[in-house]
Amino acid sequence: MIVYPREWSRRQNSAFASIAAAAGGGRRLAFIGLSLRGFPETQARAAEAMARAKRQPKGAVGRALKSALIAAQYNWARRYFARHPGHVAMCWNGLTGSRRAFMQAALDAGARRLFVELAPLPGRITLDAQGVNAESSVPQERAFYDDWAAGDPSRSDDSWRGAGAGLVARASRRADVGQGSAEGLGDAPFLFVPLQVPDDSQMRLFAGWAGSLDGFVASLGEAATALPEGWHLRVKEHPSAKVSLGPQITAAAMASGGRIVTDNATDSFAQVAASRGVVTINSSMGLQAFFHDKPVIATGRAFWAQPGLVTVTGSAEALAAAFASAETLAFDPGFRARFMSWLDRDYYLRVTETPEGDWQLDPAAVRKVLASATHP
Repeated sequence: MIVYPREWSRRQNSAFASIAAAAGGGRRLAFIGLSLRGFPETQARAAEAMARAKRQPKGAVGRALKSALIAAQYNWARRYFARHPGHVAMCWNGLTGSRRAFMQAALDAGARRLFVELAPLPGRITLDAQGVNAESSVPQERAFYDDWAAGDPSRSDDSWRGAGAGLVARASRRADVGQGSAEGLGDAPFLFVPLQVPDDSQMRLFAGWAGSLDGFVASLGEAATALPEGWHLRVKEHPSAKVSLGPQITAAAMASGGRIVTDNATDSFAQVAASRGVVTINSSMGLQAFFHDKPVIATGRAFWAQPGLVTVTGSAEALAAAFASAETLAFDPGFRARFMSWLDRDYYLRVTETPEGDWQLDPAAVRKVLASATHP
């Protein structure tokens, strides 16, 4: 039995229903229940989930109320999975707030778990028994991919590139951020910097040494002075970001001596294609740049931020050094081919969309992931 909290999106709920059907049955919770009877770990688990919550309450009273809610949700979920040891906890993302408490409660009760998230490849979804994004089960050792591809040349060829078919830039929710023509890009060499949503879980949890998107933008201003003569950074704000980072980018541009240009108008993938490389904290565009054979600089935590796949910079000084070497940035194409082939063939699940807009997953692929979800 798969047990999961209801989401607001029809597609997400239909994906949940498809997964549950493949696993033999499911129970959709209209809401996560509440219990005031705590466990020794309740307060620590609630504090951790609260610290990860996307929406942080304002004021002491708001924090106390939300902390009490999350603690009560943890208590209920832990009791539920302790009473039903064969049930599997599932939720969308599961990294923050109430859903973090729900999934942690299942873990503490000894239950198996499934985390669901959008994939950075078209028509795919993430279904992972360990987590998503930087907390996923994607192996972090190059030897794994070398061993996986050994004896099968097709696992090191270019067939993975087909997974990028249909990859298009995200439609904008902002009037000042678009996906327009690339006619004005010019010939000067540049590194493309696609910014992210400031308050999403990727920033809150995996921003690394920069600490936040503001910190990252400020670091760009300092590091850009190390770029080779004639080079610049081309920065684009995220089309879904509700708050503009215009003032911060302007300040960074001034600190860089004019080596940072804002381009919110040109199509994001056109800028990737025209660039000499991509710079990001951990945006999915870093991975998607592989389809354009671009070197990538990553400053934060991401499952694909592995030496050889990208240039991993663990400090402001390392970022400046990478910029100074912009002309010789490189990657290992063989490693990328094996890594992307594994994602394409073994990791991401294909999604079929019905005429009604529902998402359906292959039952056999779902059962394979469920079989890998071991009890803690």
